[in-house]
Amino acid sequence: MRILVINPNISESVTNLIAQESRRVASPDTELLFATAPFGVEYIETRMEALIGGYAAACVAAERQGEYDGVIIDAFGDPGLLGIKELLNVPVVGMTEAALASACLLGQRFSIIAISSRIKAWYLETVERSHLTTRLASIRSLNDTLRNIGTVQEDHAERLKELAIEAVEQDGADVIILAGAPLAGLARGLEGQLPVPVVDGVSSAVRHCESLIALNPGYAVKGSFALPPLKSNKGLPTALAAMLDRTR
Repeated sequence: MRILVINPNISESVTNLIAQESRRVASPDTELLFATAPFGVEYIETRMEALIGGYAAACVAAERQGEYDGVIIDAFGDPGLLGIKELLNVPVVGMTEAALASACLLGQRFSIIAISSRIKAWYLETVERSHLTTRLASIRSLNDTLRNIGTVQEDHAERLKELAIEAVEQDGADVIILAGAPLAGLARGLEGQLPVPVVDGVSSAVRHCESLIALNPGYAVKGSFALPPLKSNKGLPTALAAMLDRTR
């Protein structure tokens, strides 16, 4: 199987982190293809940035249509996820929905550890969209200025660990989710150092996407995830316009 892994922001350093963790967990016969957004922002914290990242991810998915059996949107908050699910007839998995699914299989209540305080509102809305707020213990975050999005782990590893422990001891978390592609692989580094299971969104997304491809469940031709109806469009990239103009 071939999986296209899309980083919806423009940071190649983050794509490299995604690639390292994805390759570590992927099955031997899975071919991973990686793509970085061709336009957008360094990393996504806000609804507006998520809107831009979602559009960039849709453009990438359309441009590379036919190359993959499944797609992963690898930014916490899943920018553009639901729209891209409408567009494609293969499994599309978001990092957040994969991490939440893993956490719900490991415990009753989970906490999310984030890299900035501004990002918390968007993350909460993502959990609400998944109808899992009753299982959310807390969202805790760094409050320091980020020196470089590609070095968040090495710059803030100890504080991220402290936040996770606080979520367990003060908020009652049964599971910790380390949120965001910049934290890809950190769960392995914290193995044995936290008193509850730790979920990595990147590795969860790879495994869940593999499972969906193997299950071969089919795709929607009716319902809310069917292909958007045909209508006139203007100014869209050629590949995206062609996908909107086609019928399944």
